Amino acid sequence: MADALGKKVLKILCIHGYRQNTNTCREKLGAFRKCVKKLPLEFVYTTAPNRIPRTITGEIASPEENECGWWFSSPDDSYDPLAPTELCKGFEDSLELIKKTFKEQGPFDGVFGFSQGASFLSIICALRDQGLFHFDFAILVASFKSRSSAHDVYYQKPITCPTLHVYGDTDKVIPKENSEELAKLFVDPVILNHAGGHFVPASSAQKKVYLEFLEKFVSAK
Repeated sequence: MADALGKKVLKILCIHGYRQNTNTCREKLGAFRKCVKKLPLEFVYTTAPNRIPRTITGEIASPEENECGWWFSSPDDSYDPLAPTELCKGFEDSLELIKKTFKEQGPFDGVFGFSQGASFLSIICALRDQGLFHFDFAILVASFKSRSSAHDVYYQKPITCPTLHVYGDTDKVIPKENSEELAKLFVDPVILNHAGGHFVPASSAQKKVYLEFLEKFVSAK
C-alpha cells in the first residue's frame, strides 16, 4: 500500500483487549502510535462481536461505550484468561469477523493485538501458517496461550509468523510467565520485556525496539 505521495505504507489491523472496543483501543494505543509516528503506518480498528453483559461489567454503558470480547470462557458470558475451560463461546463469530475485515479492509501487512486480542492473534498467526490469513508480522502485547481446550489444536506446531512479544514484569492481569509460555511456541520471536504492568509500554527504550522491528518490514515493501 502507498500514500498519496507514493510512499509505501504498512497497514496494521489492531485487535483490542477484553472489555474494550474500537474507540478504547484507539485511545490506549495513542502513546504507541506516537512512538512509531516516523514510520509510514496506517492503523485499522475493529470491535469484537460479543458484547459483555451489563450484569458482568456492573455498569450501564452507552452504545458508544460497549465493552466487548472475542470469546467467553463460561456459560454466563464471562471470561477468565487463565482458567482452563472447554468453552470458547463466540469465538467462531469473532473469527468470521476477522475474515470479513481482511476481505473488506485488507490487505494488511501486520496485526497488533493486546491481552485477549493478542491471545486471539496467536491463533490467527497459527491460521496464517495454514494459509487462511496473509500478513507479514504480528505484535502481541500482554498475550497468553488460550486456555480453551478447543484451541489446543492451534498450538500443536511451532508458529512461524514473525512476531514481537511485549510483556511486563509487574502485569497482574496476565503474569509474564504466561506471555513467556506463549512466546516459546513461536519460531525466533522478538522479545520486549518491560518493567511495567498490563498496558502498551511506550518509553524511549520500547520505542527503539518497536522501530527496529517495524523498519524491517517497511524496508521490505
